[in-house]
Amino acid sequence: MVPLTSLWMPILLSAVLVFVASAVIHMVLPYHRSDFSKLPHEEEVMEALRRFNLPPGDYIVPHVANPEAMKSAAYVEKITRGPVMITTVLRNGKVEMGGQLAQWFVFCLVVSVFAGYLSGRALGQGSEYLPVSQFASTTAFLGYAMALWSNTIWYKRNWMSTAKSTVDGLIYGLLTGGVFGWLWP
Repeated sequence: MVPLTSLWMPILLSAVLVFVASAVIHMVLPYHRSDFSKLPHEEEVMEALRRFNLPPGDYIVPHVANPEAMKSAAYVEKITRGPVMITTVLRNGKVEMGGQLAQWFVFCLVVSVFAGYLSGRALGQGSEYLPVSQFASTTAFLGYAMALWSNTIWYKRNWMSTAKSTVDGLIYGLLTGGVFGWLWP
């Protein structure tokens, strides 16, 4: 068993590497540029929605308060007529990424802490590179990728976008495992 305090260096370095890799993946490589489609008649839809001054949040249309309401004729008509959508409304104004990047880095640290914790519980000091890398990579992959699939299943997120993000999670997991295997005490 390896105490978590002995793993501060691979935790920190793996989080930094994943942070940098994600920046390269999302800002340099083109494969995520097709994750979102342009809304048909975008200007007209935006103009129509502006008058409602929607506060930031997650919305579902049509909305029902409980399962019984889903059986009502009014709901059936609304869902049949459409549009049916789940959407997130963001705050208006200039896009500021600083807060989101900070939150992403904290998330990378949290995933690395769990990768270190599980690897440290399963393996002892002086363990070889491969088993350390396998434990840490698998744990990090689970943290970065698997929860995305429930949003695709339940909220109809695009399957291809989720598959691409799963590949990203695999890359992040392998980077994490590589660092842990390299710096294992």
